[in-house]
Amino acid sequence: MTAVRIGAVAKATGCTPRALRHYEEHGLIASARAANGYREYDDAVVTRVRNIRHLLDAGLTLDDVRVFLPCLDGDVASAPPSVAGLRVGRERLAVLDARIAAQVAVRDRLAAAPPAAPAPSPASLQ
Repeated sequence: MTAVRIGAVAKATGCTPRALRHYEEHGLIASARAANGYREYDDAVVTRVRNIRHLLDAGLTLDDVRVFLPCLDGDVASAPPSVAGLRVGRERLAVLDARIAAQVAVRDRLAAAPPAAPAPSPASLQ
């Protein structure tokens, strides 16, 4: 295993260095400090970050991703789901369903509103 700098991890994963520091602050990845103070990551962190991105892209939050810590270093997309992972997925789906229902209700209210009065013609303004 080799040490890689934050820029190399960012390039390999499509993340920004800022996002990587954010994941580190949340305890999802770890780095060591080189003598010059630069962050150095184990090259295996690339897989972990890709898995974090996969879970975030699926609609989970960073707090949700914590449940998956034990399997973030493998192929999280094809791993059998855990009971905790399924629970988090169901909870996140319920939140999304509630948001969608609220947005549909707003849309329906707007669609049911009376049409706006027609704009006055330029001739009537003179």
